Amino acid sequence: MVSNLKFVTTAVLTIFTFSFAADVTLSIDGSSLNYVSTVDVYGFQFDHEGCAIDANGGDAAANGFTVSTSATVVLAFSFSGSFIPAGSGTLVDLGSECESLSDFVFSGADGVSLEVELSDGGGDPVTYSQIQDIFNNNS
Repeated sequence: MVSNLKFVTTAVLTIFTFSFAADVTLSIDGSSLNYVSTVDVYGFQFDHEGCAIDANGGDAAANGFTVSTSATVVLAFSFSGSFIPAGSGTLVDLGSECESLSDFVFSGADGVSLEVELSDGGGDPVTYSQIQDIFNNNS
């Protein structure tokens, strides 16, 4: 009985948490902009204060994205329609350490706007595989 109650409580809390969670959670680790995403990412844009003018690489480049930068903006998308699959990793190497990024615009399939959150780095982020394990082990 207690085991079933624990399972139901965990399931309800998990569903509630993910209902209000961002589609993409970002964190900065040195010069790496890391992500955990529950959906495929088809493009992204964000502002910076001159610290990411050399941004490149990461999963954006590995998935065929063109990463364009200016003195204050990073923009990345694919001309061929490829995407960054749901999961986690390094989205892009910022080229130097950035303390502040803002005005995130992320797109999913068919141009759907994605909810984005920049984590303050407190605690370890939950990975996509951990989310899958929760649902697979409790079903």
